[in-house]
Amino acid sequence: MDAFNLLKEDHRKVEELFEQLESAQGQAKMRVFEQIKSELELHTHIEEKVFYPALEKPKQTHDLTLEAYEEHDVVKKLLQELSRARTANEEWEAKAKVLQENVEHHVEEEEGELFTKAEAALSEEQIEALGEQMEAEKERKLSSGSKSSKKSAKKSASKTKSASTAQQRARASKKSASKSSSKSSGSKKSRSKKSAKKR
Repeated sequence: MDAFNLLKEDHRKVEELFEQLESAQGQAKMRVFEQIKSELELHTHIEEKVFYPALEKPKQTHDLTLEAYEEHDVVKKLLQELSRARTANEEWEAKAKVLQENVEHHVEEEEGELFTKAEAALSEEQIEALGEQMEAEKERKLSSGSKSSKKSAKKSASKTKSASTAQQRARASKKSASKSSSKSSGSKKSRSKKSAKKR
């Protein structure tokens, strides 16, 4: 797949999600934000891992690429800050708007300037190869993400399992301790009775 088309598809998807965010209310807004966050994280990852390193070397794309890295950092910080919130209050809404504006500016600069200069700097084969690499990296990241979420689910399940077995063991040891203490107290009683008879 053509590298530019792949990135443009991502851009359009995020634009649609931002539109949904504006009209969403309450918890639905937070769910749409989570989608935006995962899309942007994946998109920035493939750009930084595959696309930008290829554009750092050519002179005509070097400065724009460095600028793009900086813009990504701003977006990442905003995503972190927004994801800490449980509900969308006025402050959150304002920050989400700043995020949207930053993303829109970044997309505009990328599609308007960077892609045009990159097209001139790279061959068709390189553009195609970059697209394939980004697609493969996207798949790898998505599959590793789903594996890690499965692992964390398994871990939490095993933790609750081990916690419950630990509780069961604790109960069992308490029971046996109380049984043995009652036995020993019983034997003490019988000893005291025997000694009383001897007297």
